[in-house]
Amino acid sequence: MPQAYEEILEGETHLRLAPAAPHELLCNRLHAWVRAALPAGSPLRLPPRRTPFELPPRSRVSPDLALTHADDGRLYLAVEVVQPGDHNRDTVVKKQLYMDVRLPRLWIVDSRYHNVEIYGTGEFGFRLETILANHHPLTDLQLPGFSRTMDELFAKPCP
Repeated sequence: MPQAYEEILEGETHLRLAPAAPHELLCNRLHAWVRAALPAGSPLRLPPRRTPFELPPRSRVSPDLALTHADDGRLYLAVEVVQPGDHNRDTVVKKQLYMDVRLPRLWIVDSRYHNVEIYGTGEFGFRLETILANHHPLTDLQLPGFSRTMDELFAKPCP
């Protein structure tokens, strides 16, 4: 059962409500798929969902999914699944924090529009690489063989 949790964004504490069932379904799918795609001996690790990460100078974020470098625990990928009411925090405030620390990869999953925005780090900060929807596959170079369509991600659960 998901629980409420705290994040600190630019020195301000935010209580995040326990995620709703549709949000957790997306998180469950993503975690299972990424876990299965991590190759043996990968330089990346998949910590538990919403593991807190300190971001300088005064923030602590808890992404819905994260991949970290195995050698030093630095974030490689953060995934934020947007919930109603948290859109600004996840897509504006936290995106800026991730950009400030030059996070290599960010996925923003938006169930309202059934799409995923993929960001990578460019010369001047984040660059929007693509917006995936419908039959488009979600992939990542660090996850060989990982390819899931938006139709699969946003499919309704079986009764």
